Amino acid sequence: MTTTLVKGAVPYGEGAPVDILVEDGQIAEITAAGDTGERPGDVIEADGLVALPGFVDLHTHLREPGREDTETIETGSAAAALGGYTAVFAMANTDPVADNTVVVEHVWRRGREVALVDVHPIGAVTVGLKGERLAEMGAMARSLAGVRIFSDDGMCVADPLIMRRALEYSRGLDVLIAQHAEEPRLTVGAQAHEGEAAARLGLAGWPAAAEESIVARDCLLAGHVGARLHVCHVSTAGTADVLRWAKARGTQVSAEVTPHHLLLDDDRLETYDPVNKVNPPLRTSSDTKALRAALAEGVIDCVATDHAPHAPQDKDCEWSAARPGMLGLQTALSVVIETMVRPGLLDWRGVARVMSERPAEIAGLPDQGRPIAVGEPANLVLVDPEAVWTVNGAQLASLAGNTPYEGMRLPGVIKGTLLRGKVTARDGRVAS
Repeated sequence: MTTTLVKGAVPYGEGAPVDILVEDGQIAEITAAGDTGERPGDVIEADGLVALPGFVDLHTHLREPGREDTETIETGSAAAALGGYTAVFAMANTDPVADNTVVVEHVWRRGREVALVDVHPIGAVTVGLKGERLAEMGAMARSLAGVRIFSDDGMCVADPLIMRRALEYSRGLDVLIAQHAEEPRLTVGAQAHEGEAAARLGLAGWPAAAEESIVARDCLLAGHVGARLHVCHVSTAGTADVLRWAKARGTQVSAEVTPHHLLLDDDRLETYDPVNKVNPPLRTSSDTKALRAALAEGVIDCVATDHAPHAPQDKDCEWSAARPGMLGLQTALSVVIETMVRPGLLDWRGVARVMSERPAEIAGLPDQGRPIAVGEPANLVLVDPEAVWTVNGAQLASLAGNTPYEGMRLPGVIKGTLLRGKVTARDGRVAS
């Protein structure tokens, strides 16, 4: 029997400290701090740290196979564990594309071999992400990988007939379609949010309507066929309004927002630093304010990182040639604390909801996002809410260093992560 004792943690930041005894991957006892006594096995001195359910990321780019120079399943899993994650969903835009059982099973197997987080591959909706014909969704869903989410992220499923068919098939397979909402005819050559900053800087605009129109269309399609829809990386106030309307009429739609869209806005573009280039682009400060409110309200269901590592040659170049994307796994909680907890929009129960419970529910993971209670899986993260750290991209676990938070002092430090009782990260280091 493997045993770990977490001494003096405060579940959800509420009440008096407790001791959490973990045996064989489950929470065996929760007692008042100091009442557990001596037990064999590992001891973690939590000393008032906030205990939360392990985080679940619905939107991670691990780059394997194909771009192992930017990230691998091993390095991405390490970053996830250090960020408090116990499960991540790996996007399908790899090389080759994860549009068949061979690729999704490779990702699944590598995740199990690394064993730092549960790695769930996302399957492509269409063959080669080309939007022309549906991929083998049924075969991927029935494979060893058990694919539960399908997305062409990075590309929009723009053809409404293809999207309708995907939603119809998803209902029969009991899987989820996650849409990258971007009407491609409105974003040809786009480099930044269509607004004052882009006009002043001479950058081609990416209008908010390009996102909002696809979200509205897909909500109507999902409602028509009775399927579930998930909207990736919501970035505009208008999209939040569409989601509010769709949910009010009973549409089965969920949505995520990234940490960077909660914190950063298009004022960052003044330096033309490509580290700030992302898709969808950074929007206005009024959009970030609206997204925070929508997340607190539950109109936007959860936070997802859209962790997107890139090699230096793909970022350290002129803006127009740079690849869009930012690192996110190790900074996500700190950004959520800064944007949602410190202003009083979320308490620690709310953080658990948007970073663990709701994403696990959306993905259909029965062993993630569970309460901190006896008999539940010991997927836990321990947080020092008072600590502050300075972001240094070179010191992050990812192979890439393209973080927009370089040099920022952010609140909240992950002190430990447990995956089914196994310590995967501790005091800033990945467990061996």
